[in-house]
Formats: sequence, C-alpha cells, structure tokens
Amino acid sequence: MTTAPAISAPPGSVAIRSEQLCRHYRMGETLIRAVDGVSLEVHAGEFVALLGSSGSGKSSMLNLIAGLDRPTSGTVVVQDRDLAKLSREELAKYRLHVVGMVFQSFNLIPSMTLAENVELPLRFAEVERSRRDSLVHEALDRVGLRARKDHRPSELSGGEQQRAALARALINRPRLLLADEPTGNLDSHTGTEIMDLVREFNQQLGMTVVMVTHERALAERYARRMIFLADGKLVDQSLNGPASAQSGTPGGQP
Repeated sequence: MTTAPAISAPPGSVAIRSEQLCRHYRMGETLIRAVDGVSLEVHAGEFVALLGSSGSGKSSMLNLIAGLDRPTSGTVVVQDRDLAKLSREELAKYRLHVVGMVFQSFNLIPSMTLAENVELPLRFAEVERSRRDSLVHEALDRVGLRARKDHRPSELSGGEQQRAALARALINRPRLLLADEPTGNLDSHTGTEIMDLVREFNQQLGMTVVMVTHERALAERYARRMIFLADGKLVDQSLNGPASAQSGTPGGQP
C-alpha cells in the first residue's frame, strides 16, 4: 500500500533554496527574463509571501519551485531535491507527494463530484481503495465540506470550490503548499475564510507555505516574511512581527 508522507520536517531546516535562479525565454525577438538571478531560502514551517506587480516574476518563481518549469540556469533545491536534475517522471512524483498547489482558478473537474475531485491525487498515488474514502472524508471535514461531497463544482460557491481545491491539495499530506493568488476570484469575506484555513495548516500542521500575491495587506496579515520581486529580480525582503502572522487584522494591529 502506498501511503502519503508526513508533513513534518526538522525545525529550522531549509525547505527551499535557490541560487542565482534564472528562467529566460524568447517572445519573438525579445528575451524575457521572467526570473533573473534570484537567490533565497525558505525554512521548513515558514509562511512566505512573494509580492510584486504583474510581470515581476512571482508566478514564474512559483512554477520553478513547483517543478512545472525548468530553470535556464542556477539551481532550485526543494526538500533536498535539485529539481533541475529530476526526470519528468520524478518531477511528477515530486508534485504528487511533496507539493500541494492552489491557484486563483480552482481547476476542479466539472464532471466529477467534490469527493471525486479530492480523491484524484490518491488514485494517482495508488492509495488502496479501502483507505481512500476515509482520507477524502477527513480532508473534507478539515475544510468544512463533507456535507457537499456529492455536489459537482457548478453547484458550489466560489469559496466552496476553493475549499475543495485546498482539500485536494492537502490530501496526500504534502510538506509544501504553493498558493498562486488564492483569493483572486473571491470576495473579501470568503477570501479571509480561505486564508484563515491556509494559516491553520501552516501553524497546526507545520506545513511550509509560499503564497504569490499582489496584495501587500494580505501578505502582512498572514505571512511571516515578505519577499518583493521586480523585473524577475529579488529587490527586498521584510519580516513581519509574530503577531502579524497570527492576528485577525492586517499588520497584526488590534
């Protein structure tokens, strides 16, 4: 039987390390430097936000960490794996077991029920059928959606679909959650509910979180550290106070 790996990692260990990481590509005659010499470290259990305007390189950086894209040069090492050296099959296993991903668009399969969508990674991981139902119910309980398990995405609100996407991302208990504008299609109240869940996973499960956002207030409210990108380069970093990663108001103000 295939079982999902534990989330835990040694406290203070480096979960993600990039060194002079570059991702360049051509668009016609123009060379696009989407990521241009970024060196950074993210420690296990950190909640980090990547900020920048459109075209700053934050989503490209996230795709490199996810193994969805390969670097032009430099290195990105995640959980002691040098992603540039992994085969396509190894990258697929890495994304299945190590990384959970949530996007602005929920990416649920319309023809499947909520439970079937959440179960999908377990099927890819070849978890025995006898265990899948209990794991799906556990994941749906965690995001408050067990009563909706037989509904299809079109029957769910935007917030419920994003909760379902979170449940699916967490079903194999990944060590790293990558979130690309996770509240972008949600109203402010629903976005707060989703981000409170993400913070819960970070604090209670010790899951490392890297979130892409263009909203500084959102980053100040939830992230422990903010990393600013512009034109593919890391231009600044700032550490939020402990209260700001736990308070229910932006910047940790009472």
